[in-house]
Amino acid sequence: MKKLIAGAILLGASSMAFAQPGCGVGAMIWKGQSGIAPHVLAATTNGTFGNQTFGMTTGTLGCSTNESIQSMAMYMDSNIDKVARDMSRGSGENLDTLAVLMGVEEADRDTFRKTLQDNFASIFPSSETTSGEAVDAIVALMEQNDALSKYVAA
Repeated sequence: MKKLIAGAILLGASSMAFAQPGCGVGAMIWKGQSGIAPHVLAATTNGTFGNQTFGMTTGTLGCSTNESIQSMAMYMDSNIDKVARDMSRGSGENLDTLAVLMGVEEADRDTFRKTLQDNFASIFPSSETTSGEAVDAIVALMEQNDALSKYVAA
């Protein structure tokens, strides 16, 4: 029984980084608190009231509706190593796919590639960088760039 409980805890802990409550009433109530208890309570609150999906659809309750960023995040989850390789070179199929998912127009793709290549060390500061951290860094860089900020506006 102890092994089963330990396994469930480890499985749950490994998915916490991916399954953050992020938005909804639960995230608003428990905002600023860290640790497993506030995380579980926020997720439970959102699940109980079903408000997170409403918030994501309507852009309320602290939820973002920028589908391009969500698409990029999902792609990065599965292809982080390939994207990192292409990003370090400033070209490649996976980097181009990232640009397409973000809706970057052809005219801005060179700027997109160069910005990500020039800032590779800040996007991937270590080999332990998660896809979520990389996505956050990419979005922050795009927000600061005059040509690319329009693609990450909520």
